[in-house]
Amino acid sequence: MPSVRRLTRMIDPYIVLLLATVGLAALLPASGRAADTVDGAATGFIGMLFFLYGARLSTREALDGIRHWRLHLTILASTFAVFPLFGLAAVGLTPWLLTDDLYDGLLFLCLVPSTVQSSIAFTSMARGNVAGAIAAGSFSSVLGVLLTPLFAAALIGSGGGFSAGTLLAIGGQLLLPFLLGQLLRRWIGDFVKRHRGALSLIDRGSILVVVYAAFSEGVNAGVWNEVSWRRLLALFGVEAALLAAMLLLTALAARRLRFRREDRVVVVLAGSQKSLAAGLPMASVIFQGQAALAVLPLMIFHQTQLIVCAYLSRRWSRDPEAAGDGDGQAGDGHAERETVNGDGDGGIDGRAGGGARGRGDQAPAGAGRAIRSAPA
Repeated sequence: MPSVRRLTRMIDPYIVLLLATVGLAALLPASGRAADTVDGAATGFIGMLFFLYGARLSTREALDGIRHWRLHLTILASTFAVFPLFGLAAVGLTPWLLTDDLYDGLLFLCLVPSTVQSSIAFTSMARGNVAGAIAAGSFSSVLGVLLTPLFAAALIGSGGGFSAGTLLAIGGQLLLPFLLGQLLRRWIGDFVKRHRGALSLIDRGSILVVVYAAFSEGVNAGVWNEVSWRRLLALFGVEAALLAAMLLLTALAARRLRFRREDRVVVVLAGSQKSLAAGLPMASVIFQGQAALAVLPLMIFHQTQLIVCAYLSRRWSRDPEAAGDGDGQAGDGHAERETVNGDGDGGIDGRAGGGARGRGDQAPAGAGRAIRSAPA
């Protein structure tokens, strides 16, 4: 029974809601006038999501961490260089293992920015550099809004339904609201922090609408008739291998670059994860009618990374040497500890391994607030 309870805690309840939404779209897809209404609502919610991301993201905290440029460049290289290279290499898996649509989704997964909320919570649990995780996640989120659509246009191209109109839609639905949120953060930032619980419900509900709209369109177009269970199992195996490779490469790179133990934790946990919260609305805009299959690899990878990284973080919290440090010290040696709750309310990545809790180094001033308010 204890093992069953641990497994239950590692399953993100929001993933269950997402799967239920997919099931609803399969049984009762929106069609006709209802589909137009749902699509219009999804478009509005996407803009609101990225507005809230911009309003939440503290550029000051990101700039405060820029002095540790080697750490951030390593994580950004993992997120926006190594991951895409793996995605491009996977083209050899088509069509004998993955369909073209599943491969496009896998490649898109490799272009999505890293998580913020769960990487911060896991880093704290593993007694790593929390401030570094906050700054790294912020950099990744800002660059992801710009780089993910551009990389997708260049690497996926016409397979993802790209055109000049699509790029304009990306700017209007993603970048413009994000920048507007950043500009207005000076005046609405305190309001966003005070009401982060209620706003997180808007986040999550909005993404459910986006998923329902995308999968309804996919069902109406008959895309699910093209995917078998064998293909889905193959996709899971490919993504498990991808996650294992990224965990291994980030660990080796951090050691070769002679990072301190607490920074190595950040490199591994932030450099190997992808954000479902940022990826889902982006995919809805980028892939349009083909978004249903495009987001499936990201949903599978997200749950896999939560389970694996939660296990690694718990292990490293009990045994610092397991994270590659021989002296058994974490952080800057603070005697005080604080418990960081993984049940974040900044987005769907905030579950951080199904509400995992751990003990970590005392975060610097403002870190606790950033953990609770950072976008996913």
